[in-house]
Formats: sequence, C-alpha cells, structure tokens
Amino acid sequence: MGTRTVRLDDEAEKTLAKLKKFTGLSISEVLKRGLSAYEEQAMQQAARNPFAIYRELDLGEGGYAIEPARHAKSAIKEAIGRKHKR
Repeated sequence: MGTRTVRLDDEAEKTLAKLKKFTGLSISEVLKRGLSAYEEQAMQQAARNPFAIYRELDLGEGGYAIEPARHAKSAIKEAIGRKHKR
C-alpha cells in the first residue's frame, strides 16, 4: 500500500467534502472508488479502436463518396471543374 500526496483545487476540495458528507465514507475510500470508476471508463475508451468509432458514424452506403473508387479520377476532375467553374 502506497501513500500519495495530492494537491486539489478549491472546487475539487468542495466536491470531495460533499461526497464524504453525503456518503459517510472516508476521503481515502471516496478517492479509491473514484479511481476505480475512472479505470472502468478509461478501459472502455481504450477498447474503442478507430474502426469501432468509424462503425458508429453510419455514413450510409458509400459514406461521403461522390463516386465509386473505380471512377475516382473522373470524379476529381469534375469536382475541381465545379469548384473553379471551368
């Protein structure tokens, strides 16, 4: 078991005091439970890889694509032409 020294700003001190009073737990127990709750949240976030986030976006069929990849060169030419009105 380790001993830690932690500096808290006034807002964190007030929150800690409220939690201690509301729950009846010691400061150490409140902090341990807070760390456990944060650990669970952090592990869930770490499990989200870029593909998992992309899968949640639901861009629909083709996403943002204006043409299939096999027509990319002509689509780019048309897009640039529209942008520059040529």
